[in-house]
Amino acid sequence: MKRQLPSITALECFESVIRHGLVTRAAEELNLTQSAVSRQIGNLEAFTRQPLFLRERKRLIPTEAALYFAKSITPSLDALEKETMRLMSWGAEDLILTLGLLPTFGSRWLIPKLGAFTEKYPDIQLNIVTGLTIADFTAARTDVAVVYGDGNCPGYDSYRILEEDIIPVIAPDHYHDKNILSYEHLQMSTRPTAWSDWLDARLGRNVPQHLGPKFENFTMMIEAVRSGLGVAVLPVMYVDADIKKGRLLAPFGPAVTSQKGYYLACAEHLADNPKVMGFRDWLFSEA
Repeated sequence: MKRQLPSITALECFESVIRHGLVTRAAEELNLTQSAVSRQIGNLEAFTRQPLFLRERKRLIPTEAALYFAKSITPSLDALEKETMRLMSWGAEDLILTLGLLPTFGSRWLIPKLGAFTEKYPDIQLNIVTGLTIADFTAARTDVAVVYGDGNCPGYDSYRILEEDIIPVIAPDHYHDKNILSYEHLQMSTRPTAWSDWLDARLGRNVPQHLGPKFENFTMMIEAVRSGLGVAVLPVMYVDADIKKGRLLAPFGPAVTSQKGYYLACAEHLADNPKVMGFRDWLFSEA
């Protein structure tokens, strides 16, 4: 049975116009003429028998049906592109290493060091994806991933690479009292025990907390501290440069070591693969 599907070109044009709201921007992105993009939109409307845009001057206003359709097809187009790239590189799997990274760990610790890896292994192409949990990296089919936790990574062999020291920090302009309990305590959704770990280690007892805003990642949390929203317990590796340059203060006491740490998770079926072994050995030397 023949599939009832419009052309890929029509879908690409539609998705681009939805994002940009302008045919001109979509044409630039797709390296097509404006008339070609408009024609593809018309073809898609004819195929679906639905008006997809309302024309207002030079802008196209998507209909409710168009917005629903775009939300549905964008993940499919992304997946199709990904699998097409995989097919194009078929047979060269041992030259491509898909690496999963925690966003802040990647940007602040590992990525600045990757030049040394590519110099040592110039034939290995890195494909970097970001996520927060081992489930994210499993879904992305990573070969190796750096995760935070206790090393329990189903489907992966895990190797502890770094401990994590944590310390409370505050913006200089908002420091007025050495008593840490007088400030709001910013929360990290993926590190719910950070405050209790530090307070228990330094004060040795359960203490009331002034719970402040909650954040999804360290980058936002660091900016929140800089903006004076409160005090946050953060990994030393992420704020060390800010402390040295005076952008943040750590006046409440020394760092403590987290109960958990950073692990390199390697897919079990690739344990003896040269590209995985090369990256693992290199990362151990860096850590």
